[in-house]
Amino acid sequence: MNPQALLRGARRRVLLIVLAGGVPLALAAGALAMRLAGFDAGSVALTLALLAVATVATWRARRLDTRWLIARLDQQPRLEDSADLLFAAPETLNPLQQRQRARIEQRLRAAPPDLRPRWPWPRLAACFGAALLVAAAALLWPRAAAVVAGGHDASATAAAPSAPPALRGTRLQVTPPAYTGQPTSAGAKLDARALQGSRLHWQLRFAPQPQQAWLQFHDGRRLPLQRDGDHWQTRETLQRSGLYRIATEPALAGAGRAWRLEVVPDRPPQVKVIEPVQTLTRAAPRQRRWPLRFEARDDFGVAAGAVLELTTAKGSGENIDFQQRRIELAGSGPATARRFAYDVDLAALGVGPGDEVVARLGVRDNRAPQPQEARSPSLILRLPSAQEVQTSDLEGAIKKVMPAYFRSQRQIIIDAEALLKQRGALDADTFTRRADAIGVDQRILRLRYGQFLGEEAEGGAKPPPTSDSAPTGDTAASEHAHDDGHDHAEAGDGSAAAFGSATDVLAEYGHTHDHAEAATLLDPQTRAILKAALDQMWQSEGHLRQGHPDQALPYAYKALGFIKQVQQAERVYLARVGPELPPIDLARRMGGKRDGLGNRGLQLPPRKSADRTPVDAWRALAAADAAVDLDALSRWLDAHPQTVPDPLDIAAAIDALRQQPDCHACRQRLRDQLWPALPRAPGPPARRDAADAMGRRYLDALAAPQETAR
Repeated sequence: MNPQALLRGARRRVLLIVLAGGVPLALAAGALAMRLAGFDAGSVALTLALLAVATVATWRARRLDTRWLIARLDQQPRLEDSADLLFAAPETLNPLQQRQRARIEQRLRAAPPDLRPRWPWPRLAACFGAALLVAAAALLWPRAAAVVAGGHDASATAAAPSAPPALRGTRLQVTPPAYTGQPTSAGAKLDARALQGSRLHWQLRFAPQPQQAWLQFHDGRRLPLQRDGDHWQTRETLQRSGLYRIATEPALAGAGRAWRLEVVPDRPPQVKVIEPVQTLTRAAPRQRRWPLRFEARDDFGVAAGAVLELTTAKGSGENIDFQQRRIELAGSGPATARRFAYDVDLAALGVGPGDEVVARLGVRDNRAPQPQEARSPSLILRLPSAQEVQTSDLEGAIKKVMPAYFRSQRQIIIDAEALLKQRGALDADTFTRRADAIGVDQRILRLRYGQFLGEEAEGGAKPPPTSDSAPTGDTAASEHAHDDGHDHAEAGDGSAAAFGSATDVLAEYGHTHDHAEAATLLDPQTRAILKAALDQMWQSEGHLRQGHPDQALPYAYKALGFIKQVQQAERVYLARVGPELPPIDLARRMGGKRDGLGNRGLQLPPRKSADRTPVDAWRALAAADAAVDLDALSRWLDAHPQTVPDPLDIAAAIDALRQQPDCHACRQRLRDQLWPALPRAPGPPARRDAADAMGRRYLDALAAPQETAR
């Protein structure tokens, strides 16, 4: 028999004895403390009592060591006071001691002694009895102690009003959505900041118990609490941010504070293009494949599959034939950063010279029940035309210039409508910047169509230089270059144009765009339709550049309709002839009659008035005795949550002012919170740009005769 086994058995018996007598007493002490001081104090008392019992049991067990075991074994007559030989090293014993040790070990194996302490049943029974008495006292202890002093009878004590309920214990458990993989958290704080869709579980304890209890939200919603024993609990799925209070019937002792629930939205996945590096790529003359590489990232994982949309465009201008294909791709790598790769077979798509291939990847995250989608930027592969393929061998003689990619009117409308759908998820600066980018595309398209009407630049044509000061060579070259793409008549003799000759002035400063032999002109009706389309594009561009795509869409749709009419018009060949103007009625000249003339005064459109609710509330809060319509302000806040940086701060300030109408600090706090929501004052008019070199010469020429007259 191993002596250490005897020691372990004795220690185990001591542990059981101490625990059997101490645990009931600890439980009774915790119940009594919970009854007297509440759930939190009872939990602390129970924990401390159990720790004390465990400490005592460990200390009692560790007192049984090797010396205690030797002393107990020596009490056995058959071991002949030689138990210490069992724990000595064999090499330190002489032959006689080794023989004695073997004899003792043989006797222990034959009849091992029982060294475990006996169960102290009388003491254990006393402990159990004391624990039962303490538990009974805790259960029978009155909830509200009645104090009966001298001169007060029992009937007067019974007629005394009961104390209002008070909040004694709180617990809020937050369970994130299952797709996030995050653990459940719980604590005594009733403020929560969690993902949208998280499950909230409240557990509250009152003393004394109220008749009813509920959670009152700032928007008027009520969430009733259900009683379960001494606790009141309820559950809710977090969908939007808000403030709430704990309300009871009868009312709680003290108004209490407003608790805050803040929703953390799950951001959509982000798609990054790894290859190709540029959005617009020009294909090699004999390229067969187009490699595409993407990376999608999300905080809680991206779906394993993605969809690659391939769009082929054949044709030019507005008459383009589109074909779309959808390809399912499988990603690789971790769920939070998946990579997708695909090599586009250009021959399988059936594209040829001059065609374009547009690729865009769409991914989804693991959000449940409705996943969020994200798309990559559109990647464009432009195949070279047949003429470019034929001249591909002349790399040193031909300079290749990639034509600028511009959007069609239909694509501008699609982009504007897509931007309006994303308005709620974007901040004001990002929304305005994207609208301005669409406005730039509208401007490029307007200039492209304006070429058919002879437009060359944004501004009007510059006037020829005056005769008072001849421009220098550098100035003349900067004002108009000879290599601007137009044909200029060169004087063979190098003489200047004759003054007053319309032909020479046109040849010197004009451009002959249309030749009767080679150029085609649009008929007047088609030109009028195209002019109307350009006017609508101008209006659409103006609203887009100002960040109002909703106001630009009607003009964009009208421009698209006019463009379709121009496409259906027939082009005619006209000879260059002089205009046939109607004869002038000399009887009507210099008569001064204004019959039939309308009012040509500029009519400014009425300016949209901003909502006066925050302005009126801000002004009313400045006076200490002025009434503030908090209900109207709450409705305005629910309708315009994007107007202020943090709507919950304003909601909390409104709630605090409701609870304390005479609180001057609360009024000032709400007034400070409303400052960012006030409309900005219009800025001063922009200063006119300074005159350039030509403008200064023109102004000097106007002032010269006046100085001469003086």
